[in-house]
Amino acid sequence: MTKPSIDFWFSVGSTYAYLSIMRLKDVEREIGVQFEWRPFSVRKIMLEMNNIPFSEKPVKAAYMWRDIERRSQAYDLPVRVPAPYPLQDFDLANKVAIVGRAEGWCADYVIATYKRWFQQGLPAGSEPNISASLTEIGQDPVRVIHKADDGMTRNAYFAATDEARDLGVFGAPTFVVGREVFWGDDRLEDAVFWHRKHADAD
Repeated sequence: MTKPSIDFWFSVGSTYAYLSIMRLKDVEREIGVQFEWRPFSVRKIMLEMNNIPFSEKPVKAAYMWRDIERRSQAYDLPVRVPAPYPLQDFDLANKVAIVGRAEGWCADYVIATYKRWFQQGLPAGSEPNISASLTEIGQDPVRVIHKADDGMTRNAYFAATDEARDLGVFGAPTFVVGREVFWGDDRLEDAVFWHRKHADAD
């Protein structure tokens, strides 16, 4: 019997999500837990909460970039900060991830696009990042971008955001185990612990 996965709620555009995105596959291999990648619009939820982004708080933004740099060093992840922020094509980047989730290549795309964003300084959701990332994982950029802009994908994106809100997700990255919400890259291990403890008890 397959154990339930941990839902990994993320938005391409979240800076701290880089730290989780770049290590989830290793965590899966090392610990044997499975993550379900769930793209949504964290920006929509943040605006509803009147949560102003880091870009309008220079002291906090400076801390954020240094913190990401330190944590990247701890995880042995290459990083070049500050990365372009905020993204101009945030929604397109996430709608491509919605298409990828439906077709089975979401994680590969998100990893590829974050590498270009955080290691090469190429904004996700914009060219040349988006086409290069899709081509790298064997997808046709023209087909995928067209599909990302259709009504079915938009509706799926809105529905995912509504589901995240209903679960109590208010930021990215967030890990959800059942109805338990763990917000932030630094709560990944807590989510894994909770998942394993309760899966073993079932």
